Amino acid sequence: MPNPTTQAAALLLAARRDPAARPATLPDALKPADRAAAYAIQQQVAAELGPIGGWKVSPFGADGAAPMCGALPASGIQPAPATLRPGAHAQRAVESELCARIGTDLPPRATPYTTAEIAAAIAAIHPVIEACESRYLEPRDVDILSLIADTQAHGGLIYGPGRTDWQSIDLATVACEQIVDGTHNAGRTGHPAGDLVAQVQWMANVGAVWAGGLKAGQFVTCGSWTGANRVGPTAKVVTRFSGFAPVEIDYAD
Repeated sequence: MPNPTTQAAALLLAARRDPAARPATLPDALKPADRAAAYAIQQQVAAELGPIGGWKVSPFGADGAAPMCGALPASGIQPAPATLRPGAHAQRAVESELCARIGTDLPPRATPYTTAEIAAAIAAIHPVIEACESRYLEPRDVDILSLIADTQAHGGLIYGPGRTDWQSIDLATVACEQIVDGTHNAGRTGHPAGDLVAQVQWMANVGAVWAGGLKAGQFVTCGSWTGANRVGPTAKVVTRFSGFAPVEIDYAD
């Protein structure tokens, strides 16, 4: 009998190739029963998409619950400004974020990496726009484990110039504004997770271990400052973080 993990991964890969093949949800027999099963599906999908260029990681839960994470294919990471084709981006949900770029390999090891080691390994902090694209018809109708299997609806990462002096920046005072077609769309002041370094530390010690740890050059994006907001098929999106260069993407035929 075919492996349910392999079957679920095949459905998600088919939906990546053809948006018309997106299911409403995974069949009941293929839905992951726990986080381990969800990550097993995600990892099979990642193996088919080529080298890992980055990671997304959510904040810790208010009760201390572990974050959720996802492997981002290098093929979908590009510098700003960028043009995205609406045919390949049917849902067009955009999130503005700050992410860490890793400067030193952090391979798995028996002794957990300390906060100081993680900080030393972060080469820069970059402003980014995550272009979210679910492999489900409507991600808001899908259970959280199935979303983890689909890398939490990741569709692409567009990054702006980084700052190597990031340790001098008080992320609690940084302001973000997401502008769509010249109009304010969303924003906030202060990093949503409170401690970006702690998120990268968790990725090095737990989340990325299965893939050989974090690698130099990879990006780790650490939580949305705006929420996922859907835009039109010809939208122009500009993100401005105070103290950083703007990031711009255009959806165009």
